[in-house]
Amino acid sequence: MRPGLLPAFACACAGLAAAADLPLPPLTEGPPAAGRRAAVTPPEYAGTQVHHLIALPDDWSPDWKARGKSWPVIAEYTGNRFEASGSTGEVEGAALGYGVSRGRAIWLVLPYVAADHRRNEVTWWGDVAATVAYAKTEVPRVCAEFGGDSRRVVLCGFSRGAIGVSFLGLHDDEVARLWCGFWAHDHFDGVKAWVAPWGAPLDRYRTEAATRLRRLGGRPLLISQGFPGEETRRFVEPLAGPNVRFLPIDMEALYGKFPNEAVRHAHNDRWPLRPGPGAEAAQAWFAEATNLPPAK
Repeated sequence: MRPGLLPAFACACAGLAAAADLPLPPLTEGPPAAGRRAAVTPPEYAGTQVHHLIALPDDWSPDWKARGKSWPVIAEYTGNRFEASGSTGEVEGAALGYGVSRGRAIWLVLPYVAADHRRNEVTWWGDVAATVAYAKTEVPRVCAEFGGDSRRVVLCGFSRGAIGVSFLGLHDDEVARLWCGFWAHDHFDGVKAWVAPWGAPLDRYRTEAATRLRRLGGRPLLISQGFPGEETRRFVEPLAGPNVRFLPIDMEALYGKFPNEAVRHAHNDRWPLRPGPGAEAAQAWFAEATNLPPAK
């Protein structure tokens, strides 16, 4: 096995594959509270539809400060709207971060701010500067208001969001300092050209992506993929250093044929919700990156 390559994980028996997937916290109205997802529009976007989601840990309570409590944070960027895979592009459609945090961390789903600054963008980045600025403002605010530990904030993303882990999360030195670790599932910044001004031509895009990736600064990076990832490895490994790990996920072994009752397509962010060694490996990586004690 190559250094940095975790085993290809899948559910190895029918009984495990049939186990119930972890349900997401209920999406409810009102302010953030323990064990549920809440939509929040920050004061900078009052009167618009721009918003993020917060799910607070199961053991969170309003007296967290008096109790001396704090929690790691997992911030997430969603994929594009892509009907074939069931991806809505909305913050409400996120699942990846909860699959590894499982109620033991603050789960923050960040938006892409549309060019008109009136709504969340469901395809690509919207206004890049506004989207990056949103993270710079909201991550420290969530830590200050809800007990997030600013030293233990991981950024993750699926598909578009996997590219965004570097494209947005390492966009400049200021935003790069927010994170203690990074996790990208299915795609990565700079690996292939995209039909968009920022993603082509490939030579220029890779040069710019390499500059962003150097801001990683030796922090842990997990790249999980449900498809062959040699091209990603060849681009990322020389730039990311020894703390990059690759986690192949055999989606067909995990789910069977597609579409099925659980997911429409192998390109999905639901697999960490399914019990199995792949999800366990991602959970273990997150625990290591955030110094989270083992689950009881």
